[in-house]
Amino acid sequence: MIKLICELTKTIKEKDPAIHNNLEVILYPIFKVMIYYKIARFFYLRKRYFWARYFSEKGKRKSGIEIHPGAEIGKNFFIDHGSGVVIGETTIIKDNVHLYHGVTLGGVTSLKGKRHPTIEDNVTIGAGAKVLGNITIGKNSKIGAGAVVLKDVEENTTVVGVPAKPIKRRKNQEKHKFFHKKMS
Repeated sequence: MIKLICELTKTIKEKDPAIHNNLEVILYPIFKVMIYYKIARFFYLRKRYFWARYFSEKGKRKSGIEIHPGAEIGKNFFIDHGSGVVIGETTIIKDNVHLYHGVTLGGVTSLKGKRHPTIEDNVTIGAGAKVLGNITIGKNSKIGAGAVVLKDVEENTTVVGVPAKPIKRRKNQEKHKFFHKKMS
């Protein structure tokens, strides 16, 4: 548990420039919900579903964030603000993922099996975005605020809108590279 607290403190301090000291960390919703999630996950993996759900529900009530104990979450996971975030049972979240408030990682079917998204490394998902179904969001991608994502997103892609579509950024990226090259 001490290791978890140290990891959470480090992640929160790295991800939120508004934090001033380590003690503030305990007031963050992500801090509270991740402790409850880890306890719930412990019971879930041992097929103690009542206790898993009990701690999951306690975490939801204390933080406003709902994380199913069946969800798999990697390292350096961060939810900014947190209110209204929902993460479904078969969701897989890899390392260095950043979510904002109101994000849903949900399913579109009630059938058994994998029905929630897989979020690869270094993904940022904007406020109010909905990522639905057994889809994959590729590494280093960004999902715009309010987007509704129903299909896979390739690596290094930014998607926006309803339904979400990739932004064409090629020209801007070339100008950006040229600018930096000229400044060097």
